[in-house]
Amino acid sequence: METCKRGKKDSCGVFGICNSKHDVVGNIYYGLMSLQHRGQESSGISTLKNGKISSRKVWGLVSQNLKPKLWRLSGHIGIGHVRYSTTGTSTLANAQPMTYNGFSLAHNGNLSNYMHVRRKMENQGFKLKANSDAEVMLRLFSSYWEKYGDYVEAFREMSGQIEGGYSLVILTKNRELIAARDPLGLRPLCQGEGGSTAFASESVALDSNNMKLVGDVKPGTIVVATENSCDERRYLPCRRKAHCMFEYVYFSRVDSVLEGRSVYDVRFNLGVNLAKTYDIKPDVVVPVPDTSRTAAEGYSSQTGVSVAEGLIKNRYVHRTFIMPQQRDRESAMKLKLNPLKSVVTGREVLVIDDSIVRGTTSKAIIHMIRRAGAKKVHMMSTCPPIISPCFYGIDIATYNELIAARMDVENIKRKIEADSLSYQTHEGLVEAIGLPKEDLCLACLRGEYPTPYAQRILDAVKEKAQTGSVRLWEAEISA
Repeated sequence: METCKRGKKDSCGVFGICNSKHDVVGNIYYGLMSLQHRGQESSGISTLKNGKISSRKVWGLVSQNLKPKLWRLSGHIGIGHVRYSTTGTSTLANAQPMTYNGFSLAHNGNLSNYMHVRRKMENQGFKLKANSDAEVMLRLFSSYWEKYGDYVEAFREMSGQIEGGYSLVILTKNRELIAARDPLGLRPLCQGEGGSTAFASESVALDSNNMKLVGDVKPGTIVVATENSCDERRYLPCRRKAHCMFEYVYFSRVDSVLEGRSVYDVRFNLGVNLAKTYDIKPDVVVPVPDTSRTAAEGYSSQTGVSVAEGLIKNRYVHRTFIMPQQRDRESAMKLKLNPLKSVVTGREVLVIDDSIVRGTTSKAIIHMIRRAGAKKVHMMSTCPPIISPCFYGIDIATYNELIAARMDVENIKRKIEADSLSYQTHEGLVEAIGLPKEDLCLACLRGEYPTPYAQRILDAVKEKAQTGSVRLWEAEISA
């Protein structure tokens, strides 16, 4: 994918597990390693032993920085988290899991009304120490639990205060593991079994622990697991679903399964649909590694044009999209990819990428391939044009980041200096995913949001946002 911002990052990965017989710290470690692509900023683990929650949180990668801390943790129930911030600053104080009053919480997603809720809580006397929506949810949940003594009621009350996408795993001092998902199912959360009960942002975290995927946590539902039982409870009715299309296009690992759909199959079909839609006859198809490789295979299967690794990836440079600072991303991109001259020299090259946000990376890749001797360079995006910010956990937060919000396709083509530019159609995207259109969140493609506060923010600050750089959920409007 276009690796360019402060922009298109996902807000983390979560994993939780309970087992009646074995220590689970190793399981959490393997789960987080499998989810590392969802966040490289910080990582953390909380476990329960002898009625006490213990946590370790570190800056950076799971394997490098968290692993040395694991010998201090043990227990039969625990949760883990990898983070890339969408709300809050990039500091260890905002790392997760966060612990308060006998609960430890890890969160994937983003609250569109975060600032409004935070100000309201502060006016009510809450003393918030971090600046993260995870802390807001933890404190709200804890306060409603104290009031009602019931998890369903606590979630029902909390959901009436917050809006956005959230998948949560919560460890309790009462030897319980709670998994919960927002009423629209914006962010993914699946459940696995196999000697243990586990919950994860993606099924690959279950695979790494030799566990069977049994399904997805339903929107508006909590699941309370103990070492010996598992109880599903609905806290709000699911009037509609709004699964994030971008999980399929970019964020999730290609070997994951979301909502019963293989991510590999979706991306393969995205490539097939591009081939069916556009009549381009290149000599070779070059995917932008790694998320576009499967789509390139799909394109090749439909056209017969061969796929080649024309861009070689430095495996020791991590995903530039989820690096917290723009200068880090720009430097890393230069080190990350290198064109293979024997593949592109003297040939008409079709580059397939998963998406285009600013266009800066697309332009740099096109320049690389031209300098390597290509006759022509065509660009295709497996995702339709992104024209509007996201409020739910993909940090496409300002209009400044969205080239398609300011230019039509022809002008973008000129800007990135491609010989041709082709985008996936909306219909092709929905068909490739294989879920009903009404069950998907397409807000960043259409400017129409499934939650009211997000729509009001956009309407209220749209003109200002077109020239500003504030992340829109960090603006505040009256409720």
